[in-house]
Amino acid sequence: MPSLESYSRDLPYSYALGLFPASELMKKRPELARRLLVSGKASDSEGLAALRALCEKHRVREETADKALARVSGKENCFAAVVFDKFQGELGPGNHLVLHNPSDKGNLGTMLRTALGFGFRDIAVIRPAADAFDPHVVRASMGAIFGLNLRYYDSFGEYRAQFPGHMCYPFMLDASVPLPEGVSHKKEPFALIMGNEGSGLPAEFARLGQPVRIPHSGEIDSLNLSVAAAIGMYAFSLK
Repeated sequence: MPSLESYSRDLPYSYALGLFPASELMKKRPELARRLLVSGKASDSEGLAALRALCEKHRVREETADKALARVSGKENCFAAVVFDKFQGELGPGNHLVLHNPSDKGNLGTMLRTALGFGFRDIAVIRPAADAFDPHVVRASMGAIFGLNLRYYDSFGEYRAQFPGHMCYPFMLDASVPLPEGVSHKKEPFALIMGNEGSGLPAEFARLGQPVRIPHSGEIDSLNLSVAAAIGMYAFSLK
């Protein structure tokens, strides 16, 4: 087998680090798995036994790889990982979450996990953006990424050309209505659009669809992006 490299965006593969993310990969997208890496220090836990059983079922080779695990995870206490092929999903005709230039890996992973929790399976990510296949993003998502249709676009215009009929709800302050009002008049299918952690959405998004804002006290200037995305997805998921 060829040697494994430290993760980079240019590689065709990545790593699901930890028992839970690796198990989610094997349950949801086993066809992507290349090999199972296990530390020689790993204890014979139920979680590891279950992961091994899934890998054996799908004929995924196991190997002891302490050095590779430490190099990829940056930690000495990562005891298992599955190497997997990166993938590009196709968005369906239903509701979408659109992430415009997200830059923080932790935020991106958290939003992917939250999206799956609230039934948003179709995720568009507009470049430039954090790499969703970075092992730290995969781990932050707790493997939720493997239950999603995730697709990168080079611009919002490219996404919009593919889905011109979706009602857009940009989350921003300009020309916006309070979130409860926007939800009360929601039209499906829709796209919830979240901006960058620091700069938010460009001003031209205020003229797109129906901008909405999340009301909060004047004691803070804004909400964390992953928190705002969670609130927005929860509100729009209600019947």
